[in-house]
Amino acid sequence: MVLHPTDPLTALAHGIGSQHDLPISPFYAFAGAFTALFVSFLALGLLWSTSRFRGERSGLALPAVLQRVADAPATRTTLRGLGLAAALAVLLHLLLGPDDPADNPAPGAVYVLLWVGLVPASLLLGPVWRLLNPLRTLHRLLSRVLRRPGPGHPDPGRPLPGRPLPARMGQWPAAVGLFGFTWLELVAPDPASTTTLLIALATYATAQLLLAARYGEQWFDGGDAFEAYSTLLARLSPLGRRSDGRLVLRNPFHGLDATPERPGLVATVCVLLGSTAYDGFSDSPSWINALQTSPLGRIPAATLGLLASIALVATLYCLCAAATRLVSGPHPGPLTAFAHSLVPIALGYLIAHYFSLLVVEGPRTVSMALGADNAPEPAPPLGPGALAALQVIAVVTGHVLGVVAAHDRSVRLFPPAKAVAGQLPLLALMITYTVGGLSLLLN
Repeated sequence: MVLHPTDPLTALAHGIGSQHDLPISPFYAFAGAFTALFVSFLALGLLWSTSRFRGERSGLALPAVLQRVADAPATRTTLRGLGLAAALAVLLHLLLGPDDPADNPAPGAVYVLLWVGLVPASLLLGPVWRLLNPLRTLHRLLSRVLRRPGPGHPDPGRPLPGRPLPARMGQWPAAVGLFGFTWLELVAPDPASTTTLLIALATYATAQLLLAARYGEQWFDGGDAFEAYSTLLARLSPLGRRSDGRLVLRNPFHGLDATPERPGLVATVCVLLGSTAYDGFSDSPSWINALQTSPLGRIPAATLGLLASIALVATLYCLCAAATRLVSGPHPGPLTAFAHSLVPIALGYLIAHYFSLLVVEGPRTVSMALGADNAPEPAPPLGPGALAALQVIAVVTGHVLGVVAAHDRSVRLFPPAKAVAGQLPLLALMITYTVGGLSLLLN
């Protein structure tokens, strides 16, 4: 699927345009995908008999000077200031700028630079939104003013901590927030209008700040949708932190292996996968006709479609977890143990669906924000054939990486005699997801 740069509203509202005739043979695409999955599965079963990923214990320590610069208060304050300044600029454009999204950079800043731009930023630099997050910065400023301890407190310069978060909450709030954002992007009647965006962002910011006031800054770790999104993708970054706090270069699989098995992790990844899948078929003629003729109306029917897509992804994963338990016997964390293996798959889908949007609409949004009225019309960065190849490679590579991550976890959890057999349901799940992903791209 490729971007239609001549239709900014469609591009920003749905991330991608529709193209169901990509110049690549479905036979060769599916054959190559199945070959890659089966060969990787067999090779891992024969050559990879013990767990090799060490999570947060791994990594080559970077020079101490880089660590000092990265952790310096001045660096962190600068990044927080940049995030807050960018948020204020978006707010001013929403309040004072033109209503037409073709002339206002605010929709592009939200749907392109934030939502899509966080993918490469998090992969290259780690969980960057934690430092840039303007809501976290606002919470710090407000809490220091309104909740500062008295002079007798051991550290009167720090805000008081909030109430403990319920353990069962985990990342569920972030999963709900991600669903809300994808609903805004894919279902809302006018997602790129300044009024819609202003109401949505104000509602989200108010809710986040009120909950942070109750639970403290720790709320943002699992409660802010964009922090959870960035942190999850950053698990595949070559930059990371060891358990001792050192900044390191590492094999991205080590970071992926360290993904905490928190409540809501499966839901968060399934929202990413399911919403991207819905984006893929939401502009197909048959679905558009179904929305137009639905007795429920377009918005309720589209909402049910988005929910059904996410529920299908989640159901398939839960069935896979149950089948794995039957094949291999009980093991710790049957539902969340392999959730980390879905992250590379989600990344592959994000790259396949949003690459064109970022490289075409991203510079255009920046040009508008800088006041460049005569910016050239954006052009697709790749031809149809190259773009089709990139999309197929991204989807297939994501699934192969998922197979590798699942295999390493399997040989760690299961007895040697059942390690390979226990992965058969996971292989079936990867094949099912691959068929679905390639079908959305090629049909």
